[in-house]
Order: sequence, then structure tokens, then C-alpha cells
Amino acid sequence: MDISVVIPLYNEDESIPELYAWIERVMKANGFTYEVIFINDGSTDRSWDIIAELHRQHPDVVKGIKFRRNYGKSPALYCGFAEARGDVVITMDADLQDSPDEIPELYRMIREEGYDLVSGYKQKRYDPLSKTLPTKLFNATARKISGIKNLHDFNCGLKAYRQAVVKNIEVYGEMHRYIPYLAKQAGFDKIGEKVVQHQARKYGQSKFMGLNRFVNGYLDLLTLWFLSTFGKKPMHVFGFLGTIVFFIGFLAAFIIGAGKLWCLVHNIPQRLVTDSPYFYISLTMMMIGTQLFLTGFIGDLISRSSAGRNDYQIEETI
Repeated sequence: MDISVVIPLYNEDESIPELYAWIERVMKANGFTYEVIFINDGSTDRSWDIIAELHRQHPDVVKGIKFRRNYGKSPALYCGFAEARGDVVITMDADLQDSPDEIPELYRMIREEGYDLVSGYKQKRYDPLSKTLPTKLFNATARKISGIKNLHDFNCGLKAYRQAVVKNIEVYGEMHRYIPYLAKQAGFDKIGEKVVQHQARKYGQSKFMGLNRFVNGYLDLLTLWFLSTFGKKPMHVFGFLGTIVFFIGFLAAFIIGAGKLWCLVHNIPQRLVTDSPYFYISLTMMMIGTQLFLTGFIGDLISRSSAGRNDYQIEETI
């Protein structure tokens, strides 16, 4: 099979028939063998009924996965990737803002130019400022942290992948925003970008707007950076911080004690060490440093005993 199209959706019953007809036209015009996998993420409208009807009409092409409740886009993509059988996997949103006409060129870039992943870049967007401004800030930060300098839009729903990529990354939580970063961490570092057309929303309203989306995006990025950097070596961060904090506290306590001893030797009146607030600050820092160090030690123990401690990506065995 040439292409698997994976489409997560939530309450998009008005756009599904039009989207499938559009995909079908593009596939037939280019002679692709294909499948379309709809993941119904707990929709409360008629989305599932429409998907079921399309499956009855095209049983060899249309597949559907129905969640009992709304889990989010990442779980939907995870399940869609598990089902995908195509040599190239295309993801797109169901709201008709992603154009299926982009599919042939995305397929060509994967098959002929050898990219592992190609991400769409919507230069001209029809979203409101409340969505576009946070997106620009988020993408600038993601480029800096991930080291993938050539991507302008990490969160574009229109992407193409070699099948090996989607079978060797785990998309969880809300990590769909960072699939290029996940792919890079798994060893798939030939990542490209294609300028794609962004269509104005035809039906309904966007499901992903507001400050919450912006804040969660940064929190997820920090989580992914920490896990990818220190996930298998927590002592490197906690032990280092603990050592620094403990050393500063110990040095402060030593200076206070040395000062008191110097005054005693020279018969200079001096208040009790325990009367100084700096004494308690230094003790507190020493205790915090010890706790951080122990946190790193316990983290290492957990990491070494976890089921996935040796879950490395192996491309080929002989």
C-alpha cells in the first residue's frame, strides 16, 4: 500500500464527507493505493455514523476507530499509527483547513528525496490572532530547544512520514506538537518542510484556542526536553544541583563557624552562632542539597529497574 491517511477528529460531522471525497479524487488521479483511517475522539455529533456509512460504501479503504470518550489528539494519532499499513503515512486535520492536494508532493518528498518526515508550513494562515501569535512564540522556542532549525510550524497537522517513523515513536499525552522532536530523538533526523496551503475553516469553530493551549504547549516541551536529556540519567541533574546547593550551604556554615572561632581566639565578644539567621539558611541549603542528591539517586534506581530501561530503537538486525 502506498499511503495511509490518518485523520483524528472531534465533532466534525459536516466536513467528513467532503474531506473523504477530496482525498478520493486526489488518490485516484495519482494512481495511489491507499487507506483512510478516521479516529473519532469521543465526538458527540454524528461523526461516527458518517464514518460507519463511508466504511460500508468503501470497506477496503475506509477504517474507523471510535474512542469511548475524548482522549485528545495524541492518543488518536497513536492508535492511527498502530493501524497504518502504507509505506508513507499522511496525517491531516478533519476541518478542511488541510488540503489533500498536497498529498502527492509530500509522498514524493518521502519516497524520492529520502526524508523521514516532512512537516507542512502554513505561511499564510486564516486563524485569529489569539491563535497565530502564541503559535509563533511556541515555534520559536521549539526550534531552539529541539535543535530542528528548519521547521517553522511544529504543530501543523499536515505531515508525511516514512512508515518506520510512526512505528518507532510513542505519541502520548499532548506530545503531538513535538512529533518532529520525538522522531529526531528516535534517530530519524532527515526532517524537511513544505509550504502548504491553509484553508479558512468552513464549518464550526476551532477546538484548540486560548491561553491554556499556549501554556500547556510550553509545559509539554519542557517535559520532553527533560525526559530526552535526563530521563535515563536523573542523577546527572539532581545530583549536580544537590552537590552545588550542599556545597554553598556547607561553605556558608564554615565561614560562620570560622568567624566565631576567630573571635574566641582574640577574645572579641561575639553573639551565639545560633542567633545568626545565616546559620539557619546554610543548614537549610545543606538539607535541600542532600534531598536533591537523594532524589537523583532514587531516580537512578527507578530508571534502572523500569521495564523500558533498554528500549532502544533498532533499525536492522542480521
